[in-house]
Amino acid sequence: MPEGLTRTLVKRRGQAYDLREHPSIPEPAAMVRFLAENRRWLSTGVLLALGACLGHTWFIALFAGEIRAEYGLSDGQWGLLYTAATLASAALLFGRGGWADTVPLSRLAPILAMVFAGAALLMAFGQTIWLLGVAVFLLRFCGQGMFSHMQQTAMARWFVATRGRAMAIANLGYTTGQILLPLPAVLVMGWIGWRGGWIVVAAILLVVILPLLVWLLRQDRTPQGATGGIPGAPGLGGRHWQRRDALRHWLFWALVPLMLTPGYIGTVVFFHQVHVAEVKGWSLVAMAPAYPAWALSEVAAAFAAGWVADRFGPARLLPLAALPMGLGIAMIGMGDSPLAWIVAIGLIGVTQGIANTIWGTLLPATYGTDHIGSVRAVASAVLVVSTALGPGMGGVIIDAGIPVPDQAGVMAIWCLGLSLAMLAVMRRILRAP
Repeated sequence: MPEGLTRTLVKRRGQAYDLREHPSIPEPAAMVRFLAENRRWLSTGVLLALGACLGHTWFIALFAGEIRAEYGLSDGQWGLLYTAATLASAALLFGRGGWADTVPLSRLAPILAMVFAGAALLMAFGQTIWLLGVAVFLLRFCGQGMFSHMQQTAMARWFVATRGRAMAIANLGYTTGQILLPLPAVLVMGWIGWRGGWIVVAAILLVVILPLLVWLLRQDRTPQGATGGIPGAPGLGGRHWQRRDALRHWLFWALVPLMLTPGYIGTVVFFHQVHVAEVKGWSLVAMAPAYPAWALSEVAAAFAAGWVADRFGPARLLPLAALPMGLGIAMIGMGDSPLAWIVAIGLIGVTQGIANTIWGTLLPATYGTDHIGSVRAVASAVLVVSTALGPGMGGVIIDAGIPVPDQAGVMAIWCLGLSLAMLAVMRRILRAP
């Protein structure tokens, strides 16, 4: 079993140390030193995650009512357009995600930030459904796709010894966006309209995020724990896996169902939350506390999962990931008050926090870091596909007369079965040489 799957290390004077071999280094002191020494790189991860939020489904869905009214689209039609655009972005991510291996992040991130801003401007000024589709495609490719992919790839490559905690800290960018962005977005829409809201998004990307990325990335980074001529941390079998090798191995395909599930269920719930409110007779105001509940639970779960990943290995998280989401979606189906919605979204946030940590730590620990951008591009494409399926399939099923609360039972049972399957996967990983 590779070191990255089983041991907890800290950085001290440029070297990697095992906490068990150096008990004189207290864990709190190690964390403080870790934050101080890596503040530039952790800030980069947080900023990329925060920027990615502007292309996530939950953010775009804030504009869904106005977009559907503007273009005369039903729930199913808007969902299918969104699905098609997201699937196209996943295909492009599959083909170009390897840029994270070949193009320095100091060049790649600013270029994509400018494309991202262009996509927001196209949302603001486009007048046809075709241009709407192109704008959504670019938003999804840059935000949910490349910004998230760059963040996780960078964290995987930059941190070896404490990858789990680094990923948890960097993912605070997602939580920050979930807490800070919804209310201002709604207020801006009410003030200058939904198109004006996307002009503001473009301005944020060009005036705030782009300059910060340029400043943070002007200094190069050596992976923590790397020494001498070692290019990065190897994975299973002490090797650095290329994409073709990973796709020929049983493990990647065994993980695909877990990659798909949180994104699918999460986007069904958030993309169609207005529909849920109508079916249940709940007000959106009463449901609003679900956003901070989701964000806070995701943060807590991410830090707990990061600690488990560093201490016991990320494989231990696999059977746990889908269980909270299964319970949450069941509560949406059976709940009769907005409180059930709030608790359910909090449980969904727990799964999201665990899943983010798994994909940020398990993939580099399994496949090594030399080609992690190329390997992660496939995983990132699968994750983006999952967020494409939810709005489209969920909308079609709604149009067929089956509301989301009635779909919830099937999704809950799936989560339970998936957890049992991941238990078998975990055991096989832990037995691997």
